[in-house]
Amino acid sequence: MIRVLIADDHPIVRQGLRTFLGLQDDLEVVGEAADGAEAVSLVASLAPDVLLLDLKMPVLDGLGALAELSARGLAVRVIVLTSVSDKGDVAPAMRSGASGFLYKDVDPAALVQAIRSVYGGQVLLAPEAAEAMLAGPAAPAAVEGATAVVLTEREREVLTLIASGRSNREIARELVVAEKTVKTHVSNVLMKLGVQDRTQAALYAVRHGLA
Repeated sequence: MIRVLIADDHPIVRQGLRTFLGLQDDLEVVGEAADGAEAVSLVASLAPDVLLLDLKMPVLDGLGALAELSARGLAVRVIVLTSVSDKGDVAPAMRSGASGFLYKDVDPAALVQAIRSVYGGQVLLAPEAAEAMLAGPAAPAAVEGATAVVLTEREREVLTLIASGRSNREIARELVVAEKTVKTHVSNVLMKLGVQDRTQAALYAVRHGLA
């Protein structure tokens, strides 16, 4: 059973999420928070597996909550679930420890799958968030000592699609190339980033501003 905590300042949003997620056999909503400070407190007391975190909340906003969770060493997989479309929010959230970034217009079934995927260790971004994070010019490294990585334009595209949770077959279809070609690009990306798998590649990229 995946234990989920919902943090959103709108009661109707919390109720809607609780009702829908409660219908899933493998998900259990263990609590609700109306602001970031309450979210941090409930993570500490309830130890949920996954936190659905809004960004714009009173008392302590989503980014502040992420920073506090990190400072206190509280282990929880966080999916930012926001209605805010400011692309500038994606990088700070991912660099602060979020494992996913979705918008509230996400299909309910896709949200459930995202919770399962993030719980399983994957990094997941809405396509728009992935584009905002990875498709533009490389941002300054967020971690001291991070080394600049030079990717080709095609490798950038592949990395963007990896970060949005696409499989090799889906990437091949998107880019209109052979799946074997995609595998080669993925291998090159992993080698250049110095990571072992796709999840690490996506996480490394979004947290270091690499594209």
